[in-house]
Amino acid sequence: MADSDYAEFSIAHDRLYTLDHLWMQVLDEDKDEGTTSIKIGLSEFLMAEFGEVIQVVLARPRDDSDFEIDADSGLSEDDEEEKSPKSQTMGGQVDTDELLITVTTRYDGEFDRMLINAPISCTIMELNGHVEDNPDLVNEDAYGDAWCIIVKTFTDDFDEDQFMDKDEYLAMLNELP
Repeated sequence: MADSDYAEFSIAHDRLYTLDHLWMQVLDEDKDEGTTSIKIGLSEFLMAEFGEVIQVVLARPRDDSDFEIDADSGLSEDDEEEKSPKSQTMGGQVDTDELLITVTTRYDGEFDRMLINAPISCTIMELNGHVEDNPDLVNEDAYGDAWCIIVKTFTDDFDEDQFMDKDEYLAMLNELP
């Protein structure tokens, strides 16, 4: 973006943020299991800075024998022969700094691809196939229906202080060139 350009975007108040512009929303802490469930998505800042999201590719487990389709997820009814899962439940382990989400954007006819790594070691519990099938969801509703992945991590491994709250994230964005 040129220095004279400015962009409007929102920052959800109930989320944590990463340096890679992911948002994280704690869904549940299971004290008995010692785990925390977290929903992860893309910050609106990505679109403001890098342009329209035109493709989202979510991580897949290395060993797809753990792959399960959530029976309640709903299947695409476009073609009786080819039903595609819209929301997938899986058990794939992703370590910190392993690829979690690939995003392709378009700004002024230029394309950019971002490889976003997992901010924490986690197990993928659910993928939102809707964002892969319709990346415009991210452009339209980044903090709502356009979530990308739900993960589970051990509570002891998840330190909220290692991520930014809305105020810290905004301060970090203000320091960007």
